[in-house]
Amino acid sequence: MVVYPGVQVLDVTGPLEVFMNANRRLDELGDRRTPRYEIRMVARQAGPLRTTSGIELVVGALGDARGAIDTLLVAGGDGTSAALRDRALIDFLRHRAPRARRVASVCTGAFLLAEAGLLDGRRATTHWASCAALAKRYPKLSVESDPIFVRDGKYWSSAGVCAGMDLALALVEQDHGRELALTVARWLVLFLKRPGGQSQFSAELAVQTTEHDAIRALQTFAQQNLTKDLGVVALARRAAMSPRNFARVFAREVGETPARWVERVRVEAARRRLEESDASVDEIAARCGFGSAESLRRAFLRRVRVSPAAYRGRFRSVAA
Repeated sequence: MVVYPGVQVLDVTGPLEVFMNANRRLDELGDRRTPRYEIRMVARQAGPLRTTSGIELVVGALGDARGAIDTLLVAGGDGTSAALRDRALIDFLRHRAPRARRVASVCTGAFLLAEAGLLDGRRATTHWASCAALAKRYPKLSVESDPIFVRDGKYWSSAGVCAGMDLALALVEQDHGRELALTVARWLVLFLKRPGGQSQFSAELAVQTTEHDAIRALQTFAQQNLTKDLGVVALARRAAMSPRNFARVFAREVGETPARWVERVRVEAARRRLEESDASVDEIAARCGFGSAESLRRAFLRRVRVSPAAYRGRFRSVAA
């Protein structure tokens, strides 16, 4: 496990606890033939290393990581920005990762793998709040913003913080099979396969703004009138454009089709109502411009990867 000052402690201890729990479960089974996980934490310098929470980890130096590396893990955290400028750390990843059996990042640890050129041409993910930054900084990557974790060949990457434990469980399952991974998940009170993606945890997506006056005015109108006809023909008429020209201009200015944008705005409005009100799913569907509760459910499954009822069960506020 590669760490650095300002690392997120759960990015480190969460996955490592999964591996150590797997060792304990194997011990209980009396299995002496299966190799156990041997864990080392390494950083630029050996000694105490302070995490974002103030907890200090005692780590070895990068130079102490001699011999073969089976699984190379890179944690994330607020210290990622400074770590990206640490050439010794990046060089270590660049030279050692290709020889490891598999390589994985937790949260913003993906930035370090990308900086080392290890993710070029590959699919990857990171914390939902950092996906856009990862894609912008490393355009050779294909960044997926919804999965809890992504595997591309021997390279794995996970979403933020606790998603590192989901990834570690998947690695245990790859090594030892589903039964042991399920046993570890039960002991740690985790899902073996978490329902839904990380979009269910993300904050409201910022609405893309545009310098095009007519499109910007139309966006404001749509957000304030979710129950009205927001189809392409109706919107084009309001923008004084032909439907074909309007769809082309809108996609160029906003980055997605009018239909997809309208659905996203309506889903975000529904999310707020599910979190903050006692209104039924039928009522929310009507207030947000969906034709029926079933239409809302389908849109939710497309966008958030869980049903409206499941989302409300997890995120409804105490005030509501």
